[in-house]
Amino acid sequence: MKILITGASRSIGLFLLKKFLEEGYLVYGTYSGTLPNENLIRHFTKVNVAENDEVRNWIEKSVTNEDEVVLINCAGINYNSTARRADVDDWLHVIDVNLGGTFRSINAVLPFMYKKGFGRIINFSSIVAQKGIPGTSAYAASKSALWGMSKAIAVENARKNITINNINLGYVNAGMTLNDVPEQLRNQLLEQIPMRKLGDLEDIFKTVKYLIETEYITGTTIDLNGGLY
Repeated sequence: MKILITGASRSIGLFLLKKFLEEGYLVYGTYSGTLPNENLIRHFTKVNVAENDEVRNWIEKSVTNEDEVVLINCAGINYNSTARRADVDDWLHVIDVNLGGTFRSINAVLPFMYKKGFGRIINFSSIVAQKGIPGTSAYAASKSALWGMSKAIAVENARKNITINNINLGYVNAGMTLNDVPEQLRNQLLEQIPMRKLGDLEDIFKTVKYLIETEYITGTTIDLNGGLY
C-alpha cells in the first residue's frame, strides 16, 4: 500500500508521514514553502497544489495501476479578514488551494484507484466551518465545501471499493491552532471544549488509520473535536 500526503512537510501532514514510515508503508509527500528535513527529503516532491500539471505529474510518478493507494489531503492555507475588508484575490486563493488543491489531487489519483479496485481518500475539514468565526469566511468556505464534494465523489466510486471521508478537526495541539491563535485566545478556547484539552496528533493518526481500514464508511465526516460544537 502506498500513502500519498499533500502538505506533508510540517504539522499534521509531517506527523502522519513519519508515523506511516515507522509502520513500514511507502509514503510520498508534497511540500511547497517549507523545506523538508534532509533525512526525509527523498520522500518529498515540491508541488503547488494550485497547479494542475504539478499535481498530476506528482501522482503519475508516485503510483501505478497495481498499487493500493491512500490519498491524505493536508495541504492548506489561511487568510483572515472580514468579508467587508477582504482582498478578493487573496480570498479566492484560499479556495483554490484548500478546495481546488484537494480536488486536483483526487482527480489525478482516481483513475489509478479505479483500475485497481481500491482507494482511500481522506480530507481534513475544520470546526471553523461549523461555528461561524469572524474573519474566517475564506477558510470556512473552503473546508465546508469538502463535505458536499466528498458525498458526490463517494457515490460515484463506491462500487469500486473507493472511499472518501473527511476528518472535521477541532482545535489541535499543532498547526494553525499553535501558530495563528494567540495564547490568551487558546486558553479561552480550552474553556469551551468539554474535554478541556486540545486535540492530540496521535488521535488524528488513529482516526486516519480507522478510515483506511474500514471499507463500509464513505461520504461522511468524523468530528474529532473533544465534544466542541
